[in-house]
Amino acid sequence: MRLDPDIDRITWDIALMSRPAALQQDWSYGEAVTALGGEVRRVGILDGNTLVGLAQFTTRRIGGVVQMALCTRGPVWLEDVDPAAKAAAIRALRKGLGLGWPRLTLVSPDTESADGMAGRSRVMTGYSTVLLDLTQDLEALRAGLDQKWRNRLNAAEKSALKIQQNGTKLAQYRWLLETEEGQRAGRGYRATPAALVPAYADARGDRNSVLVLRADEGRKKTAGMLFLVHGCAATYHIGWTDPSGRAPGAHNLMLWQAMDLLRQRGVVQLDLGGVNTVSGAGIARFKIGTGGRVVTLCGTFH
Repeated sequence: MRLDPDIDRITWDIALMSRPAALQQDWSYGEAVTALGGEVRRVGILDGNTLVGLAQFTTRRIGGVVQMALCTRGPVWLEDVDPAAKAAAIRALRKGLGLGWPRLTLVSPDTESADGMAGRSRVMTGYSTVLLDLTQDLEALRAGLDQKWRNRLNAAEKSALKIQQNGTKLAQYRWLLETEEGQRAGRGYRATPAALVPAYADARGDRNSVLVLRADEGRKKTAGMLFLVHGCAATYHIGWTDPSGRAPGAHNLMLWQAMDLLRQRGVVQLDLGGVNTVSGAGIARFKIGTGGRVVTLCGTFH
């Protein structure tokens, strides 16, 4: 295994048009991180002359001294690679990023199994998420919904809610970013900066990279959802609702309509984001109720 530190964006983007991957491994995500002051390093992983993997790292200094590089939910394997070859690639990545000493290189594979991590120390437990297979037709997707989730959807479809597809210029969805920031401050939780969304959209240069849905009851906004599209995958990024939207099931209706709209754009996998059944049991139940596959990744390794 050898690394290609000069891999270009076209090659990267084409590869992820046929292989669903996490948002954190999308080239434009890296560009957005850079625009917000972060640092990113990217490499292709080659077996002979064949590109078999991609790895995007965010880097920063710890205490102003140690250079740390983190590959979140990567590398992305484009071909079937056996555990020994993956281990060889990880060894190459630890040495081949061009980081000075002292350095710390961390990898969080986007897999449930720790293939390729033999001999590595796990420093953090795995992240859990829900992945929805959008290659299914709508009938199959609806049949896969939890009964209570489907009942909420049925009720929402009969309610006075109107779901609008918001425009994709920043001025048209800024309200949702500002609402999310207020919600975050009120509840005291940390999340990706809201500024990442417009930076990501600018980096992709494609209005279809952001999908924003709004639920209205009369003239009042009652809920909103924002999705980021990357390659042949998409990620549920922001959700908000007030009590008048929660009661009739606005999020159920919006997410259901988003599934259809994303399918029409060629998206084959929707990542619903982290699930925490302890501190966020209600949100976890909502995501799991879609019938998606619950995935707990193997963790972060040094």
